[in-house]
Amino acid sequence: MPSTDNTSTPVFNLLNALGHQKVVFCNDPDTGLKAIIAIHNTTLGPALGGTRMWTYKSEQDALTDALRLSKSMTYKAAINGLNLGGGSAVIMGDPRRDKTEAMMRRLGRFIKNLNGEYITAEDMGTNTRDMEYIRMETEHVTGVPETIGGSGDPTPIAAKGVFMGIKASVKEMFGTDTLAGRSVIVQGIGHVGENLVKLLREENTKVYVSDINEERLVQVAKKYGAEAIANNTIFDVPADIYAPCALGATINSRTIDKLQCAIIAGSANNQLEDENIHGHMLLEKGILYAPDYVINAGGLINCYSELMGFSKKRTLQLTENIYNATRNILKLSKAENISTIEAANKIAEKRISDIKKVKSSY
Repeated sequence: MPSTDNTSTPVFNLLNALGHQKVVFCNDPDTGLKAIIAIHNTTLGPALGGTRMWTYKSEQDALTDALRLSKSMTYKAAINGLNLGGGSAVIMGDPRRDKTEAMMRRLGRFIKNLNGEYITAEDMGTNTRDMEYIRMETEHVTGVPETIGGSGDPTPIAAKGVFMGIKASVKEMFGTDTLAGRSVIVQGIGHVGENLVKLLREENTKVYVSDINEERLVQVAKKYGAEAIANNTIFDVPADIYAPCALGATINSRTIDKLQCAIIAGSANNQLEDENIHGHMLLEKGILYAPDYVINAGGLINCYSELMGFSKKRTLQLTENIYNATRNILKLSKAENISTIEAANKIAEKRISDIKKVKSSY
């Protein structure tokens, strides 16, 4: 997924550069809804991706986020063997102050009008209750509560996928995937981050935790026997693995020079500020990067399983296969001496191209 400077690029040029099929701007003054739905690619199936609500600095920032997230969903589905395309919705606003039932239901109406081309799920700033509101208006939503036939909270499965990606990376770097005695910095301890801390501590891994919410930081550190560190010191602490589990772009020219780890593997989306530049910088520095859209696919797998009616056992099997998907990427990266993100993109793009050829022969 090549990076693009979006600060002044005309919208249609931007869509062409990133390969998007459709972008829908949703505006409803009555409910205060200002949202963007981006549909990247539907070659493999309907576009599925979460609805994120965030206090974006500008409409351009919101559009950029929607485009990047939707494209990563296309690649995430492709590389994990799912028959889905990539999409995303972003709502501009503060989820703690601005979000209402009416707003979420109005978004549901916009999604309904897309006739199944886009299926939504929860993301940062939204939850299963919000998905329930959307379900009141459209069937094209996943991650609804189990009490009404959904799969419920996807975060434990999402954390499991990251955990399997970490184990695959440790296997590549150290020759064994045993995590006992290893050290991990988990940056961001929301629902996925906390579940990851739990899995790591169960394997007797030394865990450092960091979060902007100091009260939660102390609570989670105490609960799991982890060591709390200040958010502005995470790059000063030596550790085997850095696991970014909050906002993206924490891997950039400034932080790469400071990193004191062998592996980067976390749940945050779009961790590299620039895929080309920073993917190569990590390769040259000898830091193994597990591409985020590969190892954080557990949430998508959970939603896919809900759509397909799979059992929880089957969902877990698909999630555990993230280990093999990660290993394949790392092997290709090593064999061709290319960055791991290039290797992941190459595998994902080949599957999309192959299926496109099959469909064109119908």
